[in-house]
Amino acid sequence: MLYIAVFVCAVVGTYFIRSVFRKKELLDHPNDRSSHTIATPKGGGLAIMITFYGAITFLFFQENIDSRLFYALLSGVPLILISLVDDIVPQPPKLRFGIQLLSALGALYALGGVQTLEFISFSLSGIWVNILALLGIIWMSNLYNFLDGIDGYAGSEALFVGVAVFLLFGNEVSLMLALSTAGFLLFNWDKATIFMGDVGSAPLGFIFAIFILYDAPTPNFVAWLILLSLFWFDATLTLIRRARRGEKLSQAHKKHAYQRLHQAGFSHAKVVMLSVGVNLLFLTALYLLPFAYWLYLFLALLVLLYTLTKLIDMQKAFD
Repeated sequence: MLYIAVFVCAVVGTYFIRSVFRKKELLDHPNDRSSHTIATPKGGGLAIMITFYGAITFLFFQENIDSRLFYALLSGVPLILISLVDDIVPQPPKLRFGIQLLSALGALYALGGVQTLEFISFSLSGIWVNILALLGIIWMSNLYNFLDGIDGYAGSEALFVGVAVFLLFGNEVSLMLALSTAGFLLFNWDKATIFMGDVGSAPLGFIFAIFILYDAPTPNFVAWLILLSLFWFDATLTLIRRARRGEKLSQAHKKHAYQRLHQAGFSHAKVVMLSVGVNLLFLTALYLLPFAYWLYLFLALLVLLYTLTKLIDMQKAFD
């Protein structure tokens, strides 16, 4: 019953928010960076966040979620609030970064820091791991925002990864996130009638970062990296390529692999389905291969993703 209730709440919440934002004319108007052509309500991610945080609060009072994980996730509330305000009235980048830093520090404090990071046969610990973790939370919060650029893309990634981790490890909290996103995705599929907005994309990246760090001392850490690799690889490689070309990194662009694939003629839905296909390949490999082979899997997927990026370059140049 809980699973059904979470999904229904997300559906009803998204419908309500779409109606309110449309009535208030809080719309995302197309610009030269957009992949849509008509003004569309934004802020649908608020329904995801309200539903997800309501679900984990229920799990907390039922003692079905580790209190450290619960409070770490709760540290994302300031990020949700500033992102919502930013969707309505754009806020200064320094303020948004300050709130991201505050939420990241709060999450690390709630987790008790990252004592050990287990990356297959490697083990790291100490202050540098926590500095890396802090930067990782901020980067995930931003990169997920960067990758929310076409209908259904960011939502389908959250849905897939949440379900995949539940199937692999029985993680009920990740399933709550998947169900919360699924209700929103009904309205965000091509052609979307509402967008996620910063209030959805930035906190989703934050939430995934907390999941990753919570599992840092376990083999699940690598699985999270593999399942989310399509997003962090595209965002990170694009940033590196732009930096090497001397571009202003704060300037808006349409150079991510998924954006260029769309520019090459692929529909929103086709790009999303291709991404799901790649993700299914990663999930199947994780399920079939013993943990001892996950390092080779990780290296292989890096080669695969780089190869796919070069193939996209042939369809639409990185210019």
